[in-house]
Amino acid sequence: MATWAQIAKSERTPKFSTRAVNRCFQCGRRRGFMRRFRLCRICFRELANAGRIPGVRKSSW
Repeated sequence: MATWAQIAKSERTPKFSTRAVNRCFQCGRRRGFMRRFRLCRICFRELANAGRIPGVRKSSW
């Protein structure tokens, strides 16, 4: 989990646009981030399996 300082730093407007950091709004993780849901892969999987993300369901084939 990210520290409060890292989260606060990523919320500020960066000096250059390439320094912007996307973070999961639930846990603060920056890697494995999905823009469409604003979640990291771990939180996405937990919420999707619990049925809390509308329009997403577990695939099977």
